[in-house]
Amino acid sequence: MNEFFTQLHYSFSVTGPIFLMLGLGVFLKRRGILTDPFIETGSKLVFTITLPAMLFLSVAKADLAQIGNVNLLGYAVVANILIYLLFESLAGKLIKERRDIGVVVQGAFRANTGIIGLAYVSNAFGETGLAIGSLYVAAITVLYNILAVITLSRANPQQQQLGTRFLIRSITTNPLILSIVLALPFSVFTIPIPQILTDSGRYFADMTLPLALLCTGASLDFKQLRQSSTLTHFASSGRLIIAPLLITLAGYWAGFRELELGIIFLMSAAPTAAASYVMARNMGGNANLAANIIAITTLGSLFTCSLGITLLKTFRLID
Repeated sequence: MNEFFTQLHYSFSVTGPIFLMLGLGVFLKRRGILTDPFIETGSKLVFTITLPAMLFLSVAKADLAQIGNVNLLGYAVVANILIYLLFESLAGKLIKERRDIGVVVQGAFRANTGIIGLAYVSNAFGETGLAIGSLYVAAITVLYNILAVITLSRANPQQQQLGTRFLIRSITTNPLILSIVLALPFSVFTIPIPQILTDSGRYFADMTLPLALLCTGASLDFKQLRQSSTLTHFASSGRLIIAPLLITLAGYWAGFRELELGIIFLMSAAPTAAASYVMARNMGGNANLAANIIAITTLGSLFTCSLGITLLKTFRLID
């Protein structure tokens, strides 16, 4: 029992700072220090500048020959496709309103790997974990965009043409994907980056997670929690329990251990991505339902992730 509580203490050292930053965002919003215009601008700054800078530096300065694991990235893609197909099958049978099907499926399979997932990995595994996690984000972001457009288009057939345009634009203009693609040659061919650019980029990179978490916390709408429905609970359970459980167990069965298994769990245990609301709204889905799912999973992930880390540490599956 003492061992369990020791590992529980460790797990909260991973999720605790994130919980505090989200809580600080909520507090500052209520005090009027973080305003809606600031949150919108800050979130845009993170997505277009600081997070791409962090991902670029993490990949460009990493020795991919030492840390890169194609099997891990391949597993992540395959596992998430299978999870998507599982929720697509279940939602199609259980949900009558077509407008809600794609939103529920997206809420269940699409994790917030770019912010919350990376924050978990960074806290747990440091720079090495962050570099591998950045590659994971690149691979999975492309997949998430494709699958989200497919499910939202299938739920709203009249949106299929819009969905195709939205998919192409979202992938070719996504700053996260572009930054990692640009960083790969620097890592593969060990191209040196001028120190002044590295130092300047590091300033941006260092503000990424604090600013992103503050804006995420300030964006939480607790009114949504009181408006939760059966569909919200279904999608949230899928995102917080079913997806991380199945993906992690399958990862263990596939032979992943230690750092790699930890990254698989932490990324799959992240809450629903905030981008799911934007896509649901733009493609005719139930945007209110999407917002409910994001709010519940963002708070719930802190607890389910802590429990998952505790169990993995207790059974010595991660170090």
